[in-house]
Parts: sequence; C-alpha cells; structure tokens
Amino acid sequence: MMATQNQYQWRRDKDGLGVWDHRGKVAVAGYGHSPVDRRWDERSMDQTLGAYTILACKLAMEDAGVTPAQIDGIICCDSHIAGGSGGTASNWAPRPYFDPPYDSELGLTLINGEWLAKVMELPNVKFAPTGVPTIGEMMGMAAQAVADGKCNTCLVIYPTGNLEGRYRRGGENAEDYAKGARQWVAPWGNHGGNDFINIFPHNQYCLKYGGTHDDLAPFVINQHRNGLLTPWGYNASHGLEQLTVEDYVTSRYILNPLRLWDCDRPVNASAAYLFTTAERARDMKQPPVYVLNHSQHNFPNRTTQPDLDEIEDWTDRAAKRMFEGAGLGPADVDIFNPYDGYATMTQFYLEAFQWHGVKRGDAFAFYADDIRVEGPHPFSSSGGNLGNGRTRTAMYTDSIQQLRGAAGPRQVTVRAETALAAFVTPSSGGWIMFGKHPS
Repeated sequence: MMATQNQYQWRRDKDGLGVWDHRGKVAVAGYGHSPVDRRWDERSMDQTLGAYTILACKLAMEDAGVTPAQIDGIICCDSHIAGGSGGTASNWAPRPYFDPPYDSELGLTLINGEWLAKVMELPNVKFAPTGVPTIGEMMGMAAQAVADGKCNTCLVIYPTGNLEGRYRRGGENAEDYAKGARQWVAPWGNHGGNDFINIFPHNQYCLKYGGTHDDLAPFVINQHRNGLLTPWGYNASHGLEQLTVEDYVTSRYILNPLRLWDCDRPVNASAAYLFTTAERARDMKQPPVYVLNHSQHNFPNRTTQPDLDEIEDWTDRAAKRMFEGAGLGPADVDIFNPYDGYATMTQFYLEAFQWHGVKRGDAFAFYADDIRVEGPHPFSSSGGNLGNGRTRTAMYTDSIQQLRGAAGPRQVTVRAETALAAFVTPSSGGWIMFGKHPS
C-alpha cells in the first residue's frame, strides 16, 4: 500500500504546461475540522493529534456521505507541522517527551496514512504515499491522483501539532550556535530564519513603493474579524476580542518591524478534505466544488536572502502558471485566499495575481479600502492563519464554503463561482483553483 510520493510524478511545477488536462474532472465533496487548541496538554487522550485527525476524517466523510469502505486513498502529511521528515519543523525537543507505555509518536503527536487506515478500519485503501509534502502541495497531489486513477475517493489530512515550549525547537534550532549560512539568516535561533527572510523584502517594498509597516494594520485587523466569524477557528472558539488599530501598532516587535500580530499562532488541530471524481461527487450529499487547476513551485534562491525583485519574479511566475493551467485570468477569480503566515508576505501574492485589479505597489492602498466580506473587495474571506490559528487549512475550507454558499456570516456578497487558495511561501509550495462549475 505504501509508496514514496517521489515515485509518482504528479506535480505541475513547470512554466508553459498549458490548461490542465483534467480541469473540472475532480471535485472536493467534503471537509471536516477538529477543534483548535493552543497546544496538546500531553494528558488528554481525546485531544491528541490522532484523536483530532480521526474526528476530522469522520466529519469529512459524513459531509460527503461516504462510508469507510469507499475510501481508497489517503494523503496525510506525516510530520508535526511540515512535509517530509527531519529538519527543525519535524523534531520536537527535548525527547523523550512523555513516559512509557507510549513508545511511539503515532496517534499522539504524529499521524501517517498507514496508522490512519488501520485505526479507522479503512479496508480498501490502495493509495497512501509516504513522504507527503505540506498541504499546499497535498491538495494538488490529491487532485492529480484522483484524475490519474490512482484512487477514486481520497482523504487529504493535514495535522498541525503544538507542544508547550517545543515548537520548532528540535534539530539545529536546539543548538547553541548558528552555523554556516544560518549565522546570517538565523542568528537568534528563530525558526529557519523565516522572520528575517520575510521582513527584508518587506522593508524594500516600503522603500520602493512608499508606506510604512503599519499600513498592514487594516489587513491584519480584517483577518481577525473574519476569524471571529469562523466558528471552528482558534480566535472564535476561545473568545478572543476583535483586534484594534491601537492593539496592532502598540504590540511588541518580534523582529523589527515584524510585530506580534503579524505572526500566526501555533495551534494543535487537524483538518480533512475528501477528493473524488466529478462524476461521483454529483451523487454525494454536498454540491461539488470542482478543481480547475493545481500548481506547485520550488524556485531556487540566488543567495541565502531573497530580495524584493526575486520575490516579485517568483510570485509573478506562480500566478502565470495558475492562470494558464485553469484557462482563467485575474478578473475571473472571485474568492482569493492566499497564505498569511506572516502578514508581510501577503501583499506579494495579492499583487502578483492582480486580484481586483491590484498592481505592484498598490497593496497598502487596497488594504485601506473596504476589504470586509460584506464589501466589494472581500479579501482573504477565510481570515487565514492570523484569524484562525496556524491550521494552514482555513483558506481551503472558506473557498469551498463560499462556492457552496455555506460560509454563514462570512458569505461574500459579490459573485462566488471561482476560488484560489494556497499554503505557500514566495519560493515554494502550491496553489489550487476551485470552481462552482466544472468549466
């Protein structure tokens, strides 16, 4: 049953591939979310990542109206918070982190397809690759697997774990000294240098196009507002109050000018999505949401520190690939849910995809306009990670709900027939385009 994902050539990660051959032939028929906690307390067995993943899968299957016997594919990110194995994102520290009789992370802080098929008693799983990447690419992998006949009814699971005091504290991040190139990009032991990597081009952006860091305030505040309209998200389910401009501009710096509220909140949660053929989806409980394209990218760095020109080039190329593969253009995208793990990233995606006519240098002015879900420019209607916690799934769920017309108080008032969503950085990750109709 198990094979490495590298043995299956599923990626659409090159320029000039043209319209996706399977456009509209694959659909998402269900989704499910677990509760979202700040962290696992290492005691409550009904709140482990395993328990939450089983719950999310059952909810996705119930949403679609399928039985365990119908599931023949599982694509599960088999790490705590990121794809693959090894590295700072995959190793907790210190270890061991709990006492016997627990001799494995599986079902506690770690999930994989083999474990899930066994404990959920899914007897007909024939496609469950290992070494699965992060959710931005997993969604594309699932769409391609169904399209290619690797499986017909596939669960896609993204678990995101968090243990007190141990988030990204494994591997080289637990060492006393930053070695090699890391002495320049991670001198304070931050996780992978992401903080520094993202503020440098952001500062260049402000210098080139005008504005200041605090021009991000309307965007961040709106993310929190949308998050409070998302019942399953961390902010809504834990009674957080609406963020204000004063809260934002007076919050402490993480790494100047990056503020506390520019960073998403690590959480413990899981989400699942059910992919199937468009033909099968039409007979399921919910209206199908069709896949119009998926695309991945892994652009090489010129140096250890990407600059503004490099990031704008990468995001422009990613946008071109997505539009070409879907046979659509910027004016055709109704719902836009880009990644917002750092608030400083999002303007690059907004401008590259030219959503609602935004061009390079226009993002701050756009943020200051009416971007509420009730308004004419309902940007990032999911609330993303800033509004819901670092689930990395809100963008996909909201896109599906908006096209179904089932987003509740977040339902946009503009047209909602296409949606573009991603968990992605400028240099790597993947995008997916959904449609209310198959063509």
